[in-house]
This record gives sequence, C-alpha cells and structure tokens, in this order.
Amino acid sequence: MTTPAPSSSPSSSPSPAPAVLDVAQARASLDELVVVDVRTPSEYAAGHLPGALNVPVDRIRRALPDVRRAAERSRVLVVCASGARSARACALLAEHGVAAATLDGGTGAWAAAGHDLHRPAACDTRAGWSMERQVRFTAGVLMLLGLVLGLLVHPLLLLLPAGTAGGLVLSALTGTCGMAALLGRLPHNRPRATDLDAALAALRGR
Repeated sequence: MTTPAPSSSPSSSPSPAPAVLDVAQARASLDELVVVDVRTPSEYAAGHLPGALNVPVDRIRRALPDVRRAAERSRVLVVCASGARSARACALLAEHGVAAATLDGGTGAWAAAGHDLHRPAACDTRAGWSMERQVRFTAGVLMLLGLVLGLLVHPLLLLLPAGTAGGLVLSALTGTCGMAALLGRLPHNRPRATDLDAALAALRGR
C-alpha cells in the first residue's frame, strides 16, 4: 500500500516574489503600464518616469482599492530610487491580492540608461534629495555629533554614533531602514492631501 504524498495547503504557500522588469522592458511597454512612484514627494518632483503617479510607500495601504482597480485593467509597475522601496510596496500589494511588478534599479537605472525623467515645470530640484541621500546625511551628522559630544561632554554619548553605526549595519542586513521611515514622516517628505487625492483620482481613471 502506497502512502499518498502530502499536499500543501494554498493558504500556507508564501506569497510569490514580485515580478521584476528591467529598464529595457519597462521602456518598451511604458505606454501600457500604470506606473506608481512610491518615493517621497520631493524625490518625485526632482524627476520621475513619464506618466508616473506619486503614492509614497507609507500611503500604499490607503491607495489599495485604487491600485487594485488599476491592476484589473492594466499592468502596474512600482518604482522608487533603487528598487528597495518598490519591492516592499509590491510585497504589500501581493499580500492583498494585487499583482504588480517592480523596476530593477529604479529611477536611478532608468536615468543611467539615458532615458528622460519628467519634472514639474515649477520644480525646485535643489530640495529633491533622495531618501538614500537624506539617510546618509542624517547618519553622518549623528555620528559626528556623538563623537564630539562623547569627547567633550561625557563618554556615554559615544553610544550615539555606535547606535547609528549598528542601525546602518542592521539596515544593510535586513533590507529595511528605520531611519528612512522616520525621515519619511517629515513635512517635506509627505505629500499634501490634495496631491495624494489627485494621484488616486488619476489611478481611478487609468
């Protein structure tokens, strides 16, 4: 008598990894894609893929119904600066049954390939620091400040640069960044309600 092979339950299966498009694939099918840029508003204003709609990664949950409807009509491509935030957004969408692809290398790879990035006519690009640049700047300031205070005020303050360095190592190992999450809550990194509403309305129209 043979023992039947155990069957795996669909509910226990892990969510599939998000599809990844390289720059050439995205460029070839751009007119058929709904592009969602999950960077901060300042990053988006500094340059984004043609036709991209800005829905910061921390607002994806609010946008779920509109992204789901858009995905039923067209393929959704999620982009960020390098691909890390877009991969997280795609994973969240997948948890709610919404299929989306991510752009390999993000807008950085798009620009490096020689493709244009669109900017609003009145954009002041000096304020458009990427989140990675903001994290590097903040981490550097905290480490320098901690070293100075530790030498001049009290040695225990050396824990500040040590903790910052440990956070950077943890970020690299886990692919997440708590500092980026905190910086994303600053006013210049958050969309105005009217801008987000306009992006969601445009999603509904796709």
